Formats: sequence, structure tokens, C-alpha cells
Amino acid sequence: MSKHDQVDHDHLHYIGGEFVTSAGSASIEVVDPATGLRIKDVAAGDAQDIDRAVHAARDCFDSRAWRKIAPADRANTLWTLADRIAAHTDEFAELETRDNGMPLMFAKATIASLVNGLRYYAGMVTKLHGQTADISGNGRDLHAYTQSEPVGVVGSITPWNAPLGVLINKIAPALAAGCSIVCKPAEQTPLSAVRLAQLLDEWKLFPAGLINIVNGYGHIAGQALADHQDVDKLTFTGSTAVGKKLVHASAQSNLKRVTLELGGKSPLFIFDDADLEKAITGAAMAIFANSGQVCFAGSRLYIQRGIFDKVIEGVARVGAAMRLGSGLDPQTQMGPLVSAQQMARVLSYVESGIGEGAELVCGGTRHGEQGFFVSPTVFANRDRKPLTIAEEEIFGPVVTAMPFDGLEELEVLANATPYGLGSGIYTSNVSTAHRAAKLIRAGNVWINCYGILDKAMPFGGFKQSGWGRESGFEGIAPFLESKSVYTLL
Repeated sequence: MSKHDQVDHDHLHYIGGEFVTSAGSASIEVVDPATGLRIKDVAAGDAQDIDRAVHAARDCFDSRAWRKIAPADRANTLWTLADRIAAHTDEFAELETRDNGMPLMFAKATIASLVNGLRYYAGMVTKLHGQTADISGNGRDLHAYTQSEPVGVVGSITPWNAPLGVLINKIAPALAAGCSIVCKPAEQTPLSAVRLAQLLDEWKLFPAGLINIVNGYGHIAGQALADHQDVDKLTFTGSTAVGKKLVHASAQSNLKRVTLELGGKSPLFIFDDADLEKAITGAAMAIFANSGQVCFAGSRLYIQRGIFDKVIEGVARVGAAMRLGSGLDPQTQMGPLVSAQQMARVLSYVESGIGEGAELVCGGTRHGEQGFFVSPTVFANRDRKPLTIAEEEIFGPVVTAMPFDGLEELEVLANATPYGLGSGIYTSNVSTAHRAAKLIRAGNVWINCYGILDKAMPFGGFKQSGWGRESGFEGIAPFLESKSVYTLL
């Protein structure tokens, strides 16, 4: 069943090393967010499809088909996967742009990043080991050591804002650790996952059942994955609200391990001694990149009072000048939001801001009549009064700017949120920069820059922005179990 044409693949799931039809007849309509027009339909899997995929992953894991391959050979296989995906960069980038709306160059950058991630974890395969321990033994002669072993079958649920990038971000450490995996991509953006499955079937790099891909709706297929008794670990990127539901599902099923990369309401502070040209550009891109559909978007902008008007005018000027359009147009600087639903959500927050008395500096409207575009939007909240737009994650190109007086206020302002994912500091004073970084309770702090990521650095959040870390060595640890072995000599 592994050889089908493109149309057939859209209506199939990749389970146990072959393409299979859905248990039911439901489908997902995939829409181009730049036009609002249907691209195609893909199969919507249900609990039966998830069950079949989990059993395939379990069979693969229990057979040790992947783990019994020498570590160096597994590392080479992951590196080969990286090379082959890199060779398809243009194709994957175009799929991401048509499906998600992001500018093509942004899509290409995400492909380059995921390729680097695969190579990083390919190198990790040969570096997983335990350690020996000198233990007291209460007078007995004991040899003791630890082993690192894969956690087992992994369930992966990924979002629509960086579809293939986050999908591979889950696959790479899972496979490097020796796990098998069942992937449930976001229903809004399944196209790159469908194409990945085709290529995996063509390349035959991995044992059957090691990687399984089931498209479907979150509340059906995603819930089934979270509830499944034979899934040992769940890794999720998405909203905090859904993350809480998955924790509950884990507790109610089998206490599966859970890694969560969730939402944020990240603060960005601009001090009056900063390079304002760089700070203004950085603050604008911190919120307008990928149309604000970034979990660590700098959506709370704090500007030292003496430069407030200058900075907010500069950010608004950058936003107003941005060229909006299809991500396939090389002149486009900001694409559409992912869906009509997301556009309506963002515009409802704009209405909330206006209704609660915030000053609309620029934007705040739908852009054009076709597609799901919202103009870059800047609000001023000069009195720092409580505003919904300054407290809740919007996930769109909307920033609220507020004044602050100095470092003594930063800790309270930065941390007055249930989130703690990202943060930014612009200052020319190195002491101010590092003192501020210590005060902010967030998993990521950027100084005189924003949003830079590297696969060697752990990524994750404090508080309700998630559990655990991705990337770096910390990113593979959740896919491993530590076993202690004692031998009486």
C-alpha cells in the first residue's frame, strides 16, 4: 500500500511504514490563508487511527528494530535525513507558505533551522551514556552504574505557526534517544507533514513503525493520543489551555511523561541609553515577525518614560510601512494570519483594547478583502491601566506599549503575568543588562536582540509557559529514563 499518487496520499495516514486509509470518512479542508480559498482536503484520523499508529510504534519499539542498530549508524541515518530534507528546502518552504501564510524567506529559515536540529541530535546519539558511582554499600563491595534508556513510545502534537519546524523538533530528539513516535500535526497546516510522510516512505531510512503520522483534529486525534494507555510520553507545543487538558489526560490515563512548550506574554524593555534605531527595529520585529504568531512574541513593550513617544512612533512607523501580502511574493514582509478564526480572534482583541480605553497608534484593521490579513497594530497604554490586550496572549501582530521609569520597576512589571517564556532588554549599559536578566522570570532573555534561537541552547518557559525544555542536551533528557544497576561483588 505504500505506492500512491499525490491525491491518494492526502487521504491516507502513514502508519507502520505504509500508507493506510482512515477508519472513518472525515476530512480536513486546507485553506490558503492569503486568499481564503481551499487548497485541498486531507484525511482526518480518529481514535482508531491513533490506536493503530500507537500499536505500530509499540511493536517497533519492543522489537528493538531501531535501538539494536549501532549508535554510529543511527547517527548517520539521522544525518542523512537532515541532508535529504535540506535538498527539498524549496519544496517544503513553498508548502509551509501556502499552508501557513508565512513569507517564503521565513519558511526557508525554519527549514534550515530544523535541518540544523536534526544534525545536532544526530551528533547526540553517540554521546548518551550512564556513569559509574562509588557508593558506600554499608560494608559490602558493590559495583554500581547508571544507564540511559529511551522512554518508549512518544506522542507528538504540534502547532500551526511553524508546522514542519516544530514537527522535526519533536522527531529528532525522540529518535536520537531511541524512541518511536506518533505525530499528530496541526489540522490547520498538514501539508508539509503529508509530504514528509511520502518522502519517508520513498527513502526507507527507518524501521517500519518508528515514525507514524496521523492527521486529524486536536479534540479527536490529539485527545486520543493523550488518552492512550500505551503512549509513554507526550510532547506538545501549543496553547496553555490545551496544555492543561493534556496534563489532565496524562494523569487520568497512565501518568505518561509530559513536555509542554506553551504560550507567552513576553515583555521587552527599552532603556533610554539603548541604541534606539536598533531597539525600534528589534521591538517591531519582535511582534510583527510571522504576523505575531510566535509563542515568545514581544507583545508587552515597556519604554523608559523619557523616550516613550519617540520609540512608540518609531515602532508604529515600521509597522505602517510593512508590505503585507502572499508569502510567495518576495516583496512581502508580513503574511496573513493562519485562518479566518484567528483573524477574528485578533480583531476581537483590537476591539477590546479600544473599548477599554487604550490609544490606537496604528493598524487595528483587517487588511484587504481577500485572505486573513490584519495590519500591524500598536497600542499605547500611557497610564499602565489593566487591559486585556496587555494581559492575554493574542497571537497576532498587536503590541501594547507602556512607559516605565527605571530598573527598580522592571522586576514587578516583567513578572506580572502567569507566563514566562521570552523577554527582551535593550540598553548600552552592561550592568543594567545583566541585572535586568536576573530579575526576569522567563526561560529566554534576549539582550540587544530578540528571538535568536540555537539548537545547542535549551528553549522553554517558566510558570504557565510550559514544562521542560527543548533543544540542547536538556531537549533530549525528557525522552530518556535513567536506570540504576547494583552488582554485589
